[in-house]
Amino acid sequence: MMITDAAKIMLTAKKRLLTLAVRGDINMKIAFICVHNSCRSQMAEAFGRVIGQGAFEVYSAGTHIGTGINPDAVAVMREIGIDMELHQRPKVLHDIPTVDVVVTMGCNVDCPYLPCRHREDWGLEDPTGKSMEDFRRVRQQIQSKVLMLRQRIEAGALE
Repeated sequence: MMITDAAKIMLTAKKRLLTLAVRGDINMKIAFICVHNSCRSQMAEAFGRVIGQGAFEVYSAGTHIGTGINPDAVAVMREIGIDMELHQRPKVLHDIPTVDVVVTMGCNVDCPYLPCRHREDWGLEDPTGKSMEDFRRVRQQIQSKVLMLRQRIEAGALE
């Protein structure tokens, strides 16, 4: 019985912290993680900068350093008015600060442990080497997921 009560208290505190972060009382930080930090995680960071503005700070990183941001990812983001090359570059995990939320892109690799309050995997297909239509489809999936993430944070619905 006491464990259940303690679990309820922890869940309430966690929701309260997330609510405070959205209101700006705490600066919530979200990291989008992939293998080379060159495509999906970069697009997620770019959408996070736009969709999450005022709600959270975003970062992206890879488990291994990439050679640069994928030019096709840059092109499909520019189609909708977002220039990832202005503020972003490939980074590795030790280049980003401690974060509250970790989102992995679905890279089918074991990501090293990053301490956080909430972790989830989006299971996104890697469009690298595929058609521009594939890049656009993944771009839309990422945009939708970032928007839903913000809505869940605002509703205090992250577990």
